[in-house]
Amino acid sequence: MQMPKTLKLILLSIRDLLVSIGPVAFIVIGLLVLAYWWLEPQPPKQVTLATGPAGSAYAEFGKRYAAALKPSGIEVILKTTDGSLDNLELLRRGEADVAFVRGGSADPVADEEAGLTSLGALFYEPMWVFYRSDAARRVAHKQKKNERKNEISNGELNALAQLKGFRLNIDKPGSGVPQVVEQLLRANRIDPKSIELSYLDQMPATEALEAGLLDAIVLASAPQSPLVQKLLRAPGIELMNFEQGEAYVRRFAFLSDVTLPRGVVDLASDLPLHDVTLLATTTSLLSRDRTHPALRQLFAQSAQTIHSSGGWFNRARDFPNTRTSELPVSPEGDRAINGTPPFWQRYLPFWASNLFERMWLVLGGLVVLMLPLGRVVPPLYQFRVRSRVFRWYAQLRDIEQRADSRAEAPDVLLHELEELESNANKITVPLSYANELYELRSNIYATRRRLMALRPQA
Repeated sequence: MQMPKTLKLILLSIRDLLVSIGPVAFIVIGLLVLAYWWLEPQPPKQVTLATGPAGSAYAEFGKRYAAALKPSGIEVILKTTDGSLDNLELLRRGEADVAFVRGGSADPVADEEAGLTSLGALFYEPMWVFYRSDAARRVAHKQKKNERKNEISNGELNALAQLKGFRLNIDKPGSGVPQVVEQLLRANRIDPKSIELSYLDQMPATEALEAGLLDAIVLASAPQSPLVQKLLRAPGIELMNFEQGEAYVRRFAFLSDVTLPRGVVDLASDLPLHDVTLLATTTSLLSRDRTHPALRQLFAQSAQTIHSSGGWFNRARDFPNTRTSELPVSPEGDRAINGTPPFWQRYLPFWASNLFERMWLVLGGLVVLMLPLGRVVPPLYQFRVRSRVFRWYAQLRDIEQRADSRAEAPDVLLHELEELESNANKITVPLSYANELYELRSNIYATRRRLMALRPQA
C-alpha cells in the first residue's frame, strides 16, 4: 500500500530536521558526557563511617546514620574502632570516609592541609568519672590518717587530685581519652605513680568497676551511651563532680564545663540528687576532601535530624553547629547547618536532586552555547531539503553538454531526460521549497524542447 503523500512529506520533514540537528546534538551530548565524567554527580553506593567501641555512643549514632542514608540507596559500612584517635588515623590514611572525632584530638594545621574538614559539631561529650563509693571511703580513711590535703569529704569526689591511691582506668590509647586525662593529671601535679592506671576498653572496664576490681573509670561519651546510662543507675557507683570546672575551661581551650541537672537522669528517683558539673569536649563529624560531596551533604543533612533535639547538656537546635569545630567546616556542612536546602530536594528523589545540583551549571552553560549553535540548524535544514532538488541538476547539465557536442543521438538523450523527469516527479519537498522543484521541471521541459529541435537535423 502506497504511503499518502502528505504523511510522506511530514516524515521526510521530520527526518531532515533530525539530521540537521544531529551535529548540534552530538556536540551537546558529548559535552554532557564529558561533564558527567568530570563532575561524578552520582556518589558511590557505599561509604565507610568510623564509629567507636561497641556499646559506645559513637556506635549507637553510627547505626542511626546508617538508617538515615539507607532510603537514599547508600550503604553505610560501620567500622568499629578504639575511639577518636583511631578514627582520625583512619581518615588520614583514607581507610574511612567519615568519622566521629572528639575535640582536642585533631591537629588543626596538619589535618587541614591533609584535606580533612568538618561537617559540623554534633554534641557535647562529657568526661564521666565514675567511682565506687566504698573505694572512696576506703581511700578517705587512709588520707585522714596521713592528714593529706585534698582529702575526700563524706566519700564524695570533687577534684582529680583526690584520685591518688585509686585503681583508675582511663580507656584504650586509641580512644584519645588517656592523652586528655594525662594532661589534666599533669595540670594537678599528680605523679602517675601515685595512681594505679589501667587501659581497658569501656565494656570490660565497666564490668571491672561493678565487680570491685577497679575503683574508678573515666568514660568520654555522650549521655546516650548504654554504658553511661547503666552506671548512672548502678548502686554503689557515684559520679564525680568537677567543682573546678571553670578553671579547667580557662586552661584548656578544647574543654567546656557543662551541668548535669538534678533529676535529669530519672525524675522519679531524683537522679542525680544535685547538679553535677562535668568537663566536656565537643565531638564533630569529620570527612576527607575526597569523600564525594553528595555523601558529605547527606551526612550533614542527617545530622540535622539526629542531633538537633535538646539533650541533658544542650537546648534544642544548639547542635549541629559550626561554632565549635576545630577544623574548617565544609561547604556542604555549612549549607546544611546555616543555610536553606534547595527547594527541589523536597520534590525530587536523592539521585535526581543530586544530579541537578551537580550539573545545573553545566546545563546552564550548554543552554548559552546552544544559542549560537542553534543558528546553524536552519541553514543545514535548508541545504538538506534543497539538495533533494539540486542534485538532479548535475545529470541535467550532463545531458545538455552531450547535446551541444552532438556526441549522441537526440533520441538517446531524450530517453535519459524522461527518466530524469520521472525521478523529479517523485521528489517531495515542503511547500516553502516548491518553487525550486517547479524550476527543475521547467528546466527539464526547456531541455526537452532543445532536444526535440535537434531531431530533424539529425
